[in-house]
Amino acid sequence: MKRAPTEASMYRLFGIIYALAGPTLAGILITAALTMNMFDTKSMIYAAVIGFVAALPIAWVVAKQIDNNI
Repeated sequence: MKRAPTEASMYRLFGIIYALAGPTLAGILITAALTMNMFDTKSMIYAAVIGFVAALPIAWVVAKQIDNNI
């Protein structure tokens, strides 16, 4: 029997997934910047910010899919 998804469970799941996806994507982009010989602080900050921002919609979609399938 399927349960009705609640908003609270959706936001909680989103937070958990974002806490994992944000640093992962930021780390991947920082590593990519380092392999392209971008050793300045500005490039590192941009890579980290882009990673954390890109993780927002990814975490939302993944949380929605998980919440709908539970």
